[in-house]
Amino acid sequence: MTQTNRSHHLFYQGRGRRPVLDQARGVYMWDVDGKRYLDGSSGAMVCNIGHSNENVLDAMRRQMEKSTFGYRLHFETEASEKLAAKTATLTPEGLDKVFFVSGGSEAVESAMKLARQYALAIGQAQRWKVISRAPGYHGCTLGALSVTSYAPLTEPFDPMMRPMPKVPAPRAYLDGLDPDDPATGRHYADMLEARIIEEGPETVLAFMVEPVGGASTGALVPPAGYMERVAEICARHGVLLIFDEVMTGAGRTGRFLAAEHWNARPDIVVMSKGYAAGYVPLGAVVADSALVDAVLDAGGFAHGFTYAGNPLACAAGLAVIDEIERQGLIANAEAMGARLKARLEGLMDKYEVIGDVRGQGLLLAFEFMAGRQSKAPLPPDLRAFERFVEIAYAKGLIVYSRRSRGGVAGDHILVCPPMIVNDTHLDEIESLLDESLAEFMDEARPALDRTA
Repeated sequence: MTQTNRSHHLFYQGRGRRPVLDQARGVYMWDVDGKRYLDGSSGAMVCNIGHSNENVLDAMRRQMEKSTFGYRLHFETEASEKLAAKTATLTPEGLDKVFFVSGGSEAVESAMKLARQYALAIGQAQRWKVISRAPGYHGCTLGALSVTSYAPLTEPFDPMMRPMPKVPAPRAYLDGLDPDDPATGRHYADMLEARIIEEGPETVLAFMVEPVGGASTGALVPPAGYMERVAEICARHGVLLIFDEVMTGAGRTGRFLAAEHWNARPDIVVMSKGYAAGYVPLGAVVADSALVDAVLDAGGFAHGFTYAGNPLACAAGLAVIDEIERQGLIANAEAMGARLKARLEGLMDKYEVIGDVRGQGLLLAFEFMAGRQSKAPLPPDLRAFERFVEIAYAKGLIVYSRRSRGGVAGDHILVCPPMIVNDTHLDEIESLLDESLAEFMDEARPALDRTA
C-alpha cells in the first residue's frame, strides 16, 4: 500500500496521518518511502532496548514453537513463572509477588483493586480513597483517569468517574523553590499529610505517585527529601504507597526501578512500557508478599485479564531483561542520560525559549517558557508542544510532547531515546534538536515579541 493510497478504515486519535512504517532497527525507523527517523522518544518511552533485537526475537520464536497462549486458570507456564521470579530479584526486598497485565493502565487498575481488596481483607473497609498528584497521569481507563490530573484527558469523562483527592506535584522550578533543599521536599510532602488528615486518615487507602514524573509533568524529579518524607507519612497513617513506574521502570532512570534513587520503599509497584520494550504488550504489578497473602487468604484476588501472564509476552519480557543485563543498559542509561542532559542544557544556553531542563537518566525533558524569570508559559494558541514535534519529525527526529500545567499550558518536549544510545546518536539528536529549535524560533518569534 503506498503512502498516498491508504485505507482509512482504522481510526486514530485525530485526523492527522503519519507515514507507513516499514522497518525498525536499533534506534532508527524507516517508512515505506525509505526516509529514516531517529527514535528520540523510544516511541512513547517504551522501546528501551531499541528495535528488532535479535535475541528477543529468537526467544519469542522459541516460545511460539511451544505455545502462544495458556489461560491462567487452566495452566501455569514456565515463561510467566520465570519472569515473575526474575522480576522479584530486581525489586525491593519483600516485593516478591507479581501479577501480569498487558499495559500500564491495566497495571494501575490492578494495583488500585489489589490495595482495596487488601483493606477489606484486614477489616478496613472504610479505606477507599487513592490520593494522587496534580498534574499527573496514570492511564486512560476510567479507574486510572480518576487518579489522573490532566484536563484534556479527564474532563470529558468526569461525570463517569468517582473523583479522587489530589495534592500538588512538587514543581519547585515553577514555585521558585530550591529543589536541592530538603525543606522544599518537606514542603510538598507535608501537603500530602495535610490532605490525608483533611480526608480522614481512616478513609485513605493509598497514595499513587510517579517517582519521576512522566508525560504530564515532563520528567519531573522530586526535590531532596520528598520521597523519603512521603514514605514516612504513608507509613504513619497506614496508607499504602504505590509507585507508578510504568515509564520509569526497567532501567530508564539509571536504576531498574526509579524507587532505588531514594530510601522510600513502596508497597506496590506498577510497570509496563520498557518492561517488554515494545516487543509485546506486557505490564506487571509487583506487591509486598504480606499484602498479597492477606488477599488470597480472604478468598482470592477478584480481578484479572484474559491475557494476564501470556507465555509469549512473558518470554519476550524475560528476554528484554536479559538484554538489559547483558548489555549493561542501566549503567548506559545513567551515563548517556547525564551527557544528553548536558547537551540539552547547552541548547538552553543558546535558545532563551527553553526555560527548564530536567530529568533522570534517559527520562529527560525541556520546557518552553516566554520568560525564565517570570516562568510564564508560551501563549497556548501557539501550541508549541505540537508544532515543535512536527518540525523535528520532518527533519527525521521523533520526540514526545505534552503540557506540564494541567494539560492546558506549559509546553514541554520529552527526549528519551533507547537505552542503547551512544555518543554518535547523541550527536545526531543534538544536531536535529538544534535545527528544529532554530526553525521553531523563526516561526514563533512574532508571537513571542508580542508577549515580551
